[in-house]
Amino acid sequence: MQLPDDIAAKALSLLPHGAEFRFVDRLLELEPGKRGVGEYRVRGDEPFLRGHFPGNPLMPGVLLVEAVAQLAGVVAQSDPAVLPSSGLKLAALRAVKISGTARPRDVIRIEAQVTGRLGNLIQARAMAYVGEKLVLSAELTLSGDSGSVPG
Repeated sequence: MQLPDDIAAKALSLLPHGAEFRFVDRLLELEPGKRGVGEYRVRGDEPFLRGHFPGNPLMPGVLLVEAVAQLAGVVAQSDPAVLPSSGLKLAALRAVKISGTARPRDVIRIEAQVTGRLGNLIQARAMAYVGEKLVLSAELTLSGDSGSVPG
């Protein structure tokens, strides 16, 4: 079942990143505050591909990490029980494994699940796939200003 465009657009608007540094193009599924699935299409004209690597462009692994962190942020910020946190940032990474790559015209399917919250810290588990191949798995921590319960 496809996520309605208005809900997806509202959730993606919670990302603080500008268009040139956004690595979630589409939000396919969202259980607010719990889990989400998104996509990023490697267009081939991204500036970072010119130097990584000339003649053999690959999506940098660090940007795969950024993509999953962005989706985890969308999931966390969409929690109806907690006001969105300003200044949400990637704070820690654990168990990161890059087991593949993405090339121009590949669609990266990104999955993120919030596994815990403690104050302004959000724990998440995330994965990225190209086709059926797992290309990245990670556990991450996001940190922001403390949100509060909506009144």
